[in-house]
Amino acid sequence: MENSYSPYSGFQVGAAVLTKEGSIFKGTNIENAAYSPTICAERVAIAKAVSEGHKEFAAIAVTAKNSEGEEVMASPCGVCRQVMSEFCQDDFQIFLEEKGEIKEYSLAQILPLRFVKEVL
Repeated sequence: MENSYSPYSGFQVGAAVLTKEGSIFKGTNIENAAYSPTICAERVAIAKAVSEGHKEFAAIAVTAKNSEGEEVMASPCGVCRQVMSEFCQDDFQIFLEEKGEIKEYSLAQILPLRFVKEVL
């Protein structure tokens, strides 16, 4: 989260994805003045892992601060959920921090009707 590039929103997000082999890849959000090219921390972490040859994941942890510097819960956006769906199973764990409390969800809980390669 400390390396977030968020000059427009001030919303800093950090993510760390755990591969099934036990490697951890970190990511942070990278904003863009045009907004739509902005990359979320979750997708940065997953892209870093995939670019290093890892394609199976066990869990991801996400933490965030708003523009006032307050820690807030940041649930993965729809695009991040779909990227997770590409590489992760229904039991993939998502850990979100809210005011010092860790909340745990599965991919199936946050994306119940996944669009997966099997339907193509």
